[in-house]
Amino acid sequence: MSEHGQMLSDVGADVVLVRSVEQLTGLDGLVLPGGESTAIAHLLETSGLRPAIDRSIADGLSVFGTCAGLILLSSKILDGRSDQWSFSALPVSVRRNGYGRQIASFETTVAVQGVGEVPGVFIRAPKIEAWSQEIEVLAEHDHGDGEHPVLVRYENVWGCSFHPELTGDRRVHGLFVDSL
Repeated sequence: MSEHGQMLSDVGADVVLVRSVEQLTGLDGLVLPGGESTAIAHLLETSGLRPAIDRSIADGLSVFGTCAGLILLSSKILDGRSDQWSFSALPVSVRRNGYGRQIASFETTVAVQGVGEVPGVFIRAPKIEAWSQEIEVLAEHDHGDGEHPVLVRYENVWGCSFHPELTGDRRVHGLFVDSL
């Protein structure tokens, strides 16, 4: 099971690892994980999941995107590839690798509304550089250039710059599951 799957199971969710359009039926929530955003986008296209996920989000399916998942949910990708697409479900502009390349990856604590300080693992993390006033900012981080949101929610869509699944702390996943 994936790291997200294990965290979700640990907080009481029934987990389905979605690999086909049919597996989207009946879900209460969906996690779009980290990884390389253009590779994930390509897999969503070739599997036929892109239009089905797009419809599901529009129909109210709760979705939580971490790192590359945040990029895929954002309304604008700064410095992305010319053929890069997103679901445009989260009214934020993100910069890929906004906190630096792989060598600049870091860990820090992040204060999350409703749960307190959690470990934040930032690996080639996207930086939210602009956001709608409708966004609920659940956590921010100052990396020397002012506060930027790192965990946000807009209606049924959540986005996270860091990797909560790479720690032993289940509270961010619990917050998402509790919202379903």
